[in-house]
Amino acid sequence: MRKPVVSSRVFQSLPCLHSFHTSSNLEKVVAGRVKVSKGEKPVTYEKANFPFQIGVRKSWNSHHTGNLEDEDGAAERTLEDFFIRKFIDGTLHQCLATDLIIKRRANRIFLVAIMLRRLPPQKFYFLIGYTEELLSHWFKCPVKMEVQIVDEKPIYKWL
Repeated sequence: MRKPVVSSRVFQSLPCLHSFHTSSNLEKVVAGRVKVSKGEKPVTYEKANFPFQIGVRKSWNSHHTGNLEDEDGAAERTLEDFFIRKFIDGTLHQCLATDLIIKRRANRIFLVAIMLRRLPPQKFYFLIGYTEELLSHWFKCPVKMEVQIVDEKPIYKWL
């Protein structure tokens, strides 16, 4: 078999498909900030403070000693926190008014949440007990939920 002969004229007539483009850097930080629009929008305390203000005006959403020097298990705790947040978001669907705060103290996990009154009190009590029991069984340590129920989302300021 013979290979087809391709002349160099064919390549010269094709448009350049691999060109290199550059543009100036925007230097604009928009991640984690609430977009200001026309009209007023209610904003909670968590979203009113910018991400660079964590540790200054705003606290962390997960409190544990895994980030200290010479401590192991920070990645495992982060994965556990992600699982806890997803589990509670699925169990108490659309009931969380603010972000969930996870505090770890001496082999105990405390879950602090502000929830909206969307279910009857009996269902809230059942789901809180259900969550505490299952998470205690999975993580092999006592889990306690501290819940406050409100009628509407707490508004920190209007943007």
